[in-house]
Amino acid sequence: MSRGSFLVREAMKMNPVTVGPEATVMHAAQRMKEKKIGNCIVVDKKPIGIITESDILKKVVALDLKASEVKVKDIMTSPIIITDPNIYLEEAIKMMGKCNIRRLPVVENGQLIGILTQRDVSRMSPVMHEISREWYNISRKDEAFLRSQVFSGKCEDCGALSTNLRTIEGRLICEDCIDALKYE
Repeated sequence: MSRGSFLVREAMKMNPVTVGPEATVMHAAQRMKEKKIGNCIVVDKKPIGIITESDILKKVVALDLKASEVKVKDIMTSPIIITDPNIYLEEAIKMMGKCNIRRLPVVENGQLIGILTQRDVSRMSPVMHEISREWYNISRKDEAFLRSQVFSGKCEDCGALSTNLRTIEGRLICEDCIDALKYE
């Protein structure tokens, strides 16, 4: 199969389900149930996190917390890794494998336009699914790859939400904290 067989745009689902960071976990779970999906992208103008069924089970149900009182921002997985709709599907699959993720929000011109999941990849081609499984089994993350990526989510130093986090010394931090490091 040639590299150019499919673009992310051709495999992704359009209009992913979103919730705001201040929404309750119950609201997110109701949206997932209504749409028959296992995740919601957390958006505060731009994607900043993702909440999955697994997050709800491990971070709310298992701790016997009340879903109607817990905020999405408190249990979401953040930062998230995003992709462009015009890259080759093979590259997106490699990214998912290297980062050990099963869902990849698709952003174009700063706007969330879709989501690519392992199920979408499987639907496109059994060969692509096999590539996905191989990359998913890679245990060591590529540090150079992570350093070159821009993430959205919470800064690990100051806790501020940012759409421009960078990996510095193994931590994801915002531009302000990066600038502060330069002057220390």
